[in-house]
Amino acid sequence: MTLKPARLLILLVAAAALPAMAQNLAVVNGKPVPSSRADAMIKQLAAQGQQDSPQLRQMVKEELINREILIQEADKLGLTNSPEVKNQVEFARQSIAIRALVQDFLKKNPVSDAEIKAEYDKFKSQAGDKEYHARHILVEKEDDAKAIIAKLKGGAKFEELAKQSKDPGSAANGGDLDWASPASFVKPFSDAMTSLQKGQITETPVKTQYGYHVIKLEDVRAAKIPTLEEVKPQIADSLQQKKLQAFQESLRTKAKIQ
Repeated sequence: MTLKPARLLILLVAAAALPAMAQNLAVVNGKPVPSSRADAMIKQLAAQGQQDSPQLRQMVKEELINREILIQEADKLGLTNSPEVKNQVEFARQSIAIRALVQDFLKKNPVSDAEIKAEYDKFKSQAGDKEYHARHILVEKEDDAKAIIAKLKGGAKFEELAKQSKDPGSAANGGDLDWASPASFVKPFSDAMTSLQKGQITETPVKTQYGYHVIKLEDVRAAKIPTLEEVKPQIADSLQQKKLQAFQESLRTKAKIQ
């Protein structure tokens, strides 16, 4: 069978249009909705646990068509040109771009196992081999702390006097600080605490940047340090944050800010 020239031309034009049509999910009022937009949404939904399926793809298609209809109406009413909408669009653009920048930086600057091990060893050395169970009473004035020490020597109960402590986290619990390593406290506090014997109370007030402390040591035990595998994810996350902070600070140092 021989095709007429006009029929052949129509078929050729249709064939040439197929690749372009395949790239579009739909065309709304003459404006194409690219298939890549649907692929991006499906990828995002899959990351959230959705199963890729014909039903999901149809749902995404309808959603994107509805969005295109609505955005065209917003454009028609001039809403997308308002300062408020432009600012929100810019904030969204910045958030997406910054997230991509962070992912790119972390991909190029991954946290190594050697860095994690070094941080873990540092943590172990700072934690020490002992944990201390202490109580404290925090007051603003040295004379108040001295008065508390005098009352304790006179037989007053530490837990009762701790109710006047300025530390809201422990006052209601009799000044109880639970088990912790010395590194958990500021140095003047930890030095005084570790010098005490079990059941002993500081003879003089301990001054820190928070005020004056009266400390009682309840008990001491061998430190329970978690294994590297147990804390590896937390250490890796902490090191990532440090690298990102250093990256941001380096960019700010180079930036010309007026």
